[in-house]
Amino acid sequence: QVQLVESGGGLVQAGGSLRLSCAASGLIFSRYTLAWFRQPPGKEREFVAAIRTSRHDYYSESVKGRATISRDNAKNTVYLQMNSLNSEDTAVYFCAADQGIILSSIRSAGQYDYWGQGTQVTVSA
Repeated sequence: QVQLVESGGGLVQAGGSLRLSCAASGLIFSRYTLAWFRQPPGKEREFVAAIRTSRHDYYSESVKGRATISRDNAKNTVYLQMNSLNSEDTAVYFCAADQGIILSSIRSAGQYDYWGQGTQVTVSA
């Protein structure tokens, strides 16, 4: 049974930083593309970042330059470091995993097989 468990969310002031973690179990972690999505209040889930097995990483335009996704295959954990946070970063953040996703679909939530339960990030002014 595959499980993804996010942690690290919370309340942070605008301009601050945080690091989200997602611990995976029940899968061969090194074989999976890992991604972070987020869902702002009242909006649809949107792509944030992804990292492939090759460690090539991809970002949405809204976080590019402020976010870094990384993975530790030994710990079965994927991280999202976000800096210079602003109110538009307020959302529930989800991690996702997929083994066979193709590059053209890496930003598509519907293409990921496994999801965590999400962690709330709230950025205060």
